[in-house]
Amino acid sequence: MSFDERLGSHLKRVEQELQAAKAAAVKPAGLTVPQYAALFVLDEQPGISAAELARRCLVTPQTMTTILRNLESAGLIERTPHPLHRHVIETRPTAAGRKALEQADKRATGVERRLADAFSEEEAETLRTLLARVSQALTTDPILKT
Repeated sequence: MSFDERLGSHLKRVEQELQAAKAAAVKPAGLTVPQYAALFVLDEQPGISAAELARRCLVTPQTMTTILRNLESAGLIERTPHPLHRHVIETRPTAAGRKALEQADKRATGVERRLADAFSEEEAETLRTLLARVSQALTTDPILKT
């Protein structure tokens, strides 16, 4: 297959373009895309475990540890022991974290709107369906898992 025939190369290009647009959008708030994603999830689910946060943000637990350490150093989150479970640490955005999230989210939402505006509702639904098929093809083929 030529490079242009490979769907993976097109998916990778678009993913990198989306990441670059989101990175530019959240940078004025002093955040990276992974930090923005973590704050976004934490704002919706305060107290979520770091492991679940990593899953929701599509990063490894080790990467999430670094993200959380940087957010905490910047005063954007607070981490406290769970009142009943000593070994569980609850993580919540601080007021500064919510302010940074709000600023970043306004701009990130603009990226998402610009993307959505490129498609009709029917086209967007078709794209979601096609992307789901891509995901299914990549996660169910036993040859790809070896």
